[in-house]
Amino acid sequence: MRILQVSAELFPLLKTGGLADIAGALPLALMAARQEARALLPGFPAIVAGVRDLAPVAEFTAPWGERFGLRAGHVAIGGAPPIPTYVIDAPALYDRPGNPYEDTTRQPYGDNHRRFALLGWAAAQLAQGLDPGWRPDIVHAHDWHAALAPAYLAFARRAGGPRTGSVFTVHNLAYQGVFAPWHFAELGLPAPAFHINGLEYHGQISFMKGGLYFADQLTTVSPTYALEIQTPEQGCGLDGLLRQRAGVLSGILNAVDDQVWNPSTDAALVQGYQTPEGRHMAGKARCKSVLQRQLGLAERPDAPLFIVVSRLTEQKGLHLVLGGLDTLLAQGGQLALLGSGEGWLEEAFRQRAAAAPASVSVTIGYDETLAHQLFGAGDVTIVPSLFEPCGLTQMYGLKYGSLPLVRRVGGLADTVVDCTLEDMASGAATGFVFDRFEDADYDRALRRAFALYERAPDWRRVRGNAMRRPADWGTAAAQYIDVYQRALA
Repeated sequence: MRILQVSAELFPLLKTGGLADIAGALPLALMAARQEARALLPGFPAIVAGVRDLAPVAEFTAPWGERFGLRAGHVAIGGAPPIPTYVIDAPALYDRPGNPYEDTTRQPYGDNHRRFALLGWAAAQLAQGLDPGWRPDIVHAHDWHAALAPAYLAFARRAGGPRTGSVFTVHNLAYQGVFAPWHFAELGLPAPAFHINGLEYHGQISFMKGGLYFADQLTTVSPTYALEIQTPEQGCGLDGLLRQRAGVLSGILNAVDDQVWNPSTDAALVQGYQTPEGRHMAGKARCKSVLQRQLGLAERPDAPLFIVVSRLTEQKGLHLVLGGLDTLLAQGGQLALLGSGEGWLEEAFRQRAAAAPASVSVTIGYDETLAHQLFGAGDVTIVPSLFEPCGLTQMYGLKYGSLPLVRRVGGLADTVVDCTLEDMASGAATGFVFDRFEDADYDRALRRAFALYERAPDWRRVRGNAMRRPADWGTAAAQYIDVYQRALA
């Protein structure tokens, strides 16, 4: 099959979250499964700079009348085969300060409806032969930024266009791409698309709803999240539509790219390590010692090092981490945090680091190398989210032997097994899991982590379980290929 992956980000070129990791890894996994995969990306500066051998392919007209170009090149990730990649050449829309979605004051760009409608429109144009040398059988759109692609394809098909299957993946239902209704005329969709059975959402336009309604098949990034988003509690106002489309909704658990996240080969680590039955872990101890020194923490091999690599928002449960910090420090633990987000959380963590610099390190922002070093050094990875579609952070923690401490929700529930006596005895235990989004439940999980850490043989056994947990893209790719076949049926 010829499969076009459509997303706003792709690691290693541009990353603001887990979407980029998936967008970079899935095409490689599909190619390894002998599928013909290509990517389509907006021409953000980092993408234009990172796609090699870019050359013009075609020009096309946006629904609002502007002309733009399409270029093609390839993305190289490590030693893997290059990913053939299309880039939309639209500097007026994409070459701006700030991040891909917001300006330097963290305000969404006022023309985001155009910037990301163009991404879906270009995908639909490729499906209708914009590149004379290649036309996809499947368009796979990721998250709200690409969500209009299935809508454009559905109406093109009704007008007699080619039969191209569409798949839409929800990475986070909370971010929906909602815009004022007067922008609808610029989108190039017929009037019936602005309807309750379409893009209309409480009088506004919802890109996310368009993808959910018009795609042939829907996926999300974990089986538990696929069930959760069909409930009022986590459906973000779209649970009714998701229940209606439950027959074409699949939960496919994300995986980890072994070429990027592998403690035995990771160039960011001062020394690699691996674990057959808990041996060959001297490298992890050295990573911890070096990072403690680098961050200004006390160099204490006996102190359990808890790490947080996260957006700093209440949704991620960071206020629970703040609330439990005194307990963590009183029991001799250390905390190293990397992330950015809500101003009050950034300031609160900064203050705690200033008050206890030998025990708390806080780095505001994002640094890919430091993220790898934190997983390499950490003993426990904290992910206490209110909701979590899948989560890659806990998967990186598992792979690097930094046992996840998580809330039993979404993909966290699908990937981490609590250290109960029976699961430790069976070899299934891989971390620490709590249920209620409350300080008391988080605190009990924290105390379980300390209790296990003091029992070194048990700790090593659970760490070995975690590091051996399968998280391969081959399994996920096979599930996506099955979804693609259903989209074409």
